[in-house]
Amino acid sequence: MARYGEVFGARRETFMGLAGMGDLIVTCTSRYSRNRYVGEMVARGRKLEEILSEMRMVAEGVYTVKIVYEIAKNREIYMPITEHVYRVLYEGMDVREAMHSLLDRPLKKEE
Repeated sequence: MARYGEVFGARRETFMGLAGMGDLIVTCTSRYSRNRYVGEMVARGRKLEEILSEMRMVAEGVYTVKIVYEIAKNREIYMPITEHVYRVLYEGMDVREAMHSLLDRPLKKEE
């Protein structure tokens, strides 16, 4: 997230506060999070279209990941998690394959 923001003029520190990591942590851990709900359902093998058709509210991350992935790809911003989430949601990549692909990457210093 920080790499993406920096390309557009944001300060890296912004992503370490409530507007960055704070929001991300709440989205990932809250049982009321629509994005978390979609992720859990996809992980259980349900199709994205089916999940969304049953929801009354918007899981904004579903749409955000698509545009962020496309911009990152065009601007050559390294965002492996975004890429894998996009591939799972929009290209049918298996969740376990995505997880293993991310975890099997060579270790390197995060910048």
